[in-house]
Amino acid sequence: MKVAIIGATGFVGSAVVAEGVSRGYEITAIVRDTAKVQKAAGVTAVSADVYDADALAAALSGHDAVINAFNAGWKNPNLYDDFTKGCNSIQAATKKAGVKRYLTIGGAGSLYIGEHQLVDSPQFPKEYYAGASAARDYLAALRKEEDLDWTFLSPAINLHPGERTGTFRLGTENPVFDEHGKNDISVADLAVAIFDELENNQFVKSRFTVGY
Repeated sequence: MKVAIIGATGFVGSAVVAEGVSRGYEITAIVRDTAKVQKAAGVTAVSADVYDADALAAALSGHDAVINAFNAGWKNPNLYDDFTKGCNSIQAATKKAGVKRYLTIGGAGSLYIGEHQLVDSPQFPKEYYAGASAARDYLAALRKEEDLDWTFLSPAINLHPGERTGTFRLGTENPVFDEHGKNDISVADLAVAIFDELENNQFVKSRFTVGY
C-alpha cells in the first residue's frame, strides 16, 4: 500500500512514518521542510502547503490512503482557524486526488464522559482548548462526509512518548480507562492503531479511540 502522511515530522506523524516503514509500506512524507524527514527505505519526502488544496492534491494523487497528522501548532494564536482551514483543505485535496481512504488524527477532547465531551468540562486545560475544540468541530463536519472512506482517531487523554507494545484496547465515543482510572497510550502504539485500522477497516466512516 502506498500511503501519504501529512505532518510527517511532528510528534505523531514521525511515529506514524516509523510504523509504516516497519511494515514495509511505501510512504510519502508530506511536510513543509523536507530536510527534517528522517531518511529511510521506502520513504519519499515531498514539500507541500496544506492550505493549497490544488498543489496538495497533486502530491496525494496515486496513493491508496492519506493519513492526516496535521498540527497547526499548540502555541499558534490562530490555532482554531488554522487547524480548521488546514483539515478542510486536506480533506478537499484527498477527494480531488481521487484517494478514497482518509484517516485523520484528532484529539481526546471530543470523547464523552456521560453526556458531555471532555473539552466542555471545567477541568479541561485552557491551553489546549482551541486545538481540542477545533478537532471536535472538525469531527462533527467530517461525519457529514459521504464520498471518502474516512476514519477519525481520538488518541488517549494522555498521549506520551514510550515504547511500542502493540497491546492496547479500542473504544469508540468514550475514553478507554484502565483499572486505575487512567487513559493513556504511547505515540508508538497510536501509530500501530493507525496502520491496524488501514489494514482492517474496522471503523470506516466513524471515530475510534485507544487506551491501555
